[in-house]
Amino acid sequence: MIPYFGLFLSLIVIAIVVRLLLKDVFPQAILLIAGLGMILLSGFLDGPKHEAISTGAYPLFDIFEFIKKSFSEINAGVGLMIMAIGGFVAFIDKIGASEALVKVALKPLSFFKSYPNLAAVLVIPIGQLIFICVPSAAGMGLLMMAAVFPILVNLGVSRIAAVSIITGCTSFCIGPASVITASATQIAQIDTVPYFINMQIPIAIILNFVLMISYFFVNKHYDKKLPKVEPVKVDETAPSTKSKAPSFYAIIPVLPLLLLLSFSGVFQIFPIALKIETTTAMFFSFFVGMLLELIRTRDIKAVFAGFKVFFDGMGDMFKSVVSLIVAAEIFAAGLIALGFIDSLISISQGLGIGAMGIGIIMTIMIFLAAMLMGSGNAAFFAFGPLIPNVALKFGVPSTSILLPMNLSASMGRALSPIAGILIATADVAKVPVMEIVKRNVIPVLAVLFTLLLYHFGLCF
Repeated sequence: MIPYFGLFLSLIVIAIVVRLLLKDVFPQAILLIAGLGMILLSGFLDGPKHEAISTGAYPLFDIFEFIKKSFSEINAGVGLMIMAIGGFVAFIDKIGASEALVKVALKPLSFFKSYPNLAAVLVIPIGQLIFICVPSAAGMGLLMMAAVFPILVNLGVSRIAAVSIITGCTSFCIGPASVITASATQIAQIDTVPYFINMQIPIAIILNFVLMISYFFVNKHYDKKLPKVEPVKVDETAPSTKSKAPSFYAIIPVLPLLLLLSFSGVFQIFPIALKIETTTAMFFSFFVGMLLELIRTRDIKAVFAGFKVFFDGMGDMFKSVVSLIVAAEIFAAGLIALGFIDSLISISQGLGIGAMGIGIIMTIMIFLAAMLMGSGNAAFFAFGPLIPNVALKFGVPSTSILLPMNLSASMGRALSPIAGILIATADVAKVPVMEIVKRNVIPVLAVLFTLLLYHFGLCF
């Protein structure tokens, strides 16, 4: 193959993919067709054909065998985990446990009624804790709009400031229940809980602190240009803030996290050496929730309908997330087959950039991709599988590059006017989406800069 010709073709394909994504074409189809096209093209160019493609079948069926193999491998591992997470999130939302968690978590805000701007930024760490347990950005955003938005508006916080704070709470997609975390740990071949405890939490604490300070001053600056805000009642068209579940139901969304931490080996809580995986924790917590619902309602038919909600949630995750992971992995295989990674590494070594430079480039690339796609998941799934090969060539751990990519993916989503969470929350708050984006720009860029400075300064 002509030197760097594969890189040139890869960049053309990436540009076409981005353009189609901006036109709102189905992303799974784009990534799948683009990936298969690059793999086939690499064969004609005598490039480094992806080894997984060679199935021993007639060449015509090789790519279809590859699709089957990708679905089989992913569904048996990370795919099942993600579907279990989706089913559990749908179930706790149905029984009102998510709302109960939000209601309980927000009680500390009552102490700051005289300081509305301070109360607003204190929502961020509380929201982050909730987001760890309810890892759906759009779903969590709407829950916060139902429970937090009326409180902040009644305290005297402007509607735009309140909704920007709520969207900012989803800037860091971390925790064992996060689909990006599940994908990152599967790619790096490490356990989820140590990745969460030892890698995600330390940097998330720093980034949340920076986010709080940034939002405090940014919203204070922009609010000066608005008419004086008086405490008002929230629009009656907003979602109801009254939870149908008792307060103790707040434990249900937290239960998988408690199980994973208790039986992970990180904390020696029990004398017996037990280890529970995320999928198991989700199924166990679901059955605990079903039992509590049975005791509370004594309606067997309604309780058993929870199984349908759970399985529907699993199905929704398959069609939206798992299928995207498979398509993205095939897309990544196509980039590898065309020599994208080898060329990129060769150029970086020639320029003396090294692993740190590649890590920074990939982190920013993911951030921009999430902004364009409106989805942190899609951006990470498309480029995450490339990292083990990059890390191997430079002799660094995969997590040293995957961790900042993990975080920057969800950051980029907070600046995307086409992101589901921004569109949904803007609609409830009756404010323009671009006004939310404007409020989010400085805080999100501040945490991105802090992430790059802190992580790569510490790891390299």
